[in-house]
Amino acid sequence: MAMDESPAVLIDPYAASLSRKWMGASVLLRNAAGEVLLVDPVYKPGFEMPGGSVDQGESPQAAARREVAEELALDRPVGRLVVTDWVPPRPGWPHDGMIFMYDGGVLSEEEIAAIRLQEEELAGWVFASPEQVPALVPPVLARRVAAALRVLDGGTTVSMEEGYMA
Repeated sequence: MAMDESPAVLIDPYAASLSRKWMGASVLLRNAAGEVLLVDPVYKPGFEMPGGSVDQGESPQAAARREVAEELALDRPVGRLVVTDWVPPRPGWPHDGMIFMYDGGVLSEEEIAAIRLQEEELAGWVFASPEQVPALVPPVLARRVAAALRVLDGGTTVSMEEGYMA
């Protein structure tokens, strides 16, 4: 065997039979007034939370931090998990998935001033009051954000399915 070749590893038949899920991670960032940071993606209408897909071999929490750094140029640790949400398959998207939302805390004025958008993905950003969020984001995301805001002070995590309490 050449030095750069790895030995073949047999995949356990049971492991090979397991379903595949995609994962996404987002971060709930707020300002001192309690408004939620939303980003405006260039590839679809409406606002979203900062975040994105979890890469192969990456933890959801690491993905959340990476996405905030890439999208907003803010490299800061993310806090505890506040929402998990199972997302069913849909037409054109054959796999179900899991969304993990982390508490990103309250941004300082200096951090807000330092935000620099990843222009290939984002057209802008806005802080929205909890009451404004439902008018700016898809209904499933509005339910996630509302649930996250409810549990921030309680130290709990909300388990959801398609944006509804499980």
